[in-house]
Amino acid sequence: MTRNPGTHGVRGARSGKSRYSVPNLERALRILELLPDYPAGLSQSELAARLRCAKTSIFRITSTLLEWGYLERKEDQRSLLLSRKLLALGTRALHERDLIGTAIGVMRELRDRLKETVLIGTLAGGEFIVLEQVLGSHPFKFSVDAGARLPLHTAAPAKALIAYLPEREREALIARIGFVRFNSATITNAPRYRRELAGVRRLGYAVDRGEQLSGIHCVAAPVLGRHGYPIASIWTTGPSDRMRGEDLAAVGERVAAEVATVSARLGYEAPRSWQATSAG
Repeated sequence: MTRNPGTHGVRGARSGKSRYSVPNLERALRILELLPDYPAGLSQSELAARLRCAKTSIFRITSTLLEWGYLERKEDQRSLLLSRKLLALGTRALHERDLIGTAIGVMRELRDRLKETVLIGTLAGGEFIVLEQVLGSHPFKFSVDAGARLPLHTAAPAKALIAYLPEREREALIARIGFVRFNSATITNAPRYRRELAGVRRLGYAVDRGEQLSGIHCVAAPVLGRHGYPIASIWTTGPSDRMRGEDLAAVGERVAAEVATVSARLGYEAPRSWQATSAG
């Protein structure tokens, strides 16, 4: 059913009668409600025409939404699309409890095996966000606040999730990474990062070898949804003297095996060829 452009965003139009309304916020919400009807995207001029707003107002609003990651540009650099950030926020609002409820028991079992802190997080727009953690059992342990944001090019959980994204989404994220150098171990360019992600897909887990904070190692594996889409990552982190470089492969295999249990509980079925290889 085609909507009347002049009446699109009725809720926003009605709220405009209130003396407490914020006109530009209403326009931003109308943009977010309109774009799902146009999968190919709309230019700023097209948005202005459909919403009957001044082009200068649409330019300022969409520039802000782009900066905050709620919109992204299509390849032609003209058309604007909704980003995954709204989807991620909606998913977290609707399903975060289900995801964490499904994962928390496995996370505790993994913590008991490795003695190190185990965490779960997901992508929101162009950022990787920590959702929950199970603290390690060592006297000295790592703790990361829920909501903390991790760099996409260094954090093992970000690598694990991004590696399994569809190529177009993966490349769009890579294009936005600044590749800030934290130390000599940091990956600082896109070609090297792509090779790292290819290794993640081959092994089934990702590693952070002190690439942001020297002396801290992390190992992560992706949580896959029913259709194989990566919806989160689970990882463990510890100091390099306890989680030694020569042990990371064994830790990675353990983490990947445990996280596969979470994916299976969420409805993901591994390809038969993978199952046959694992069984062998």
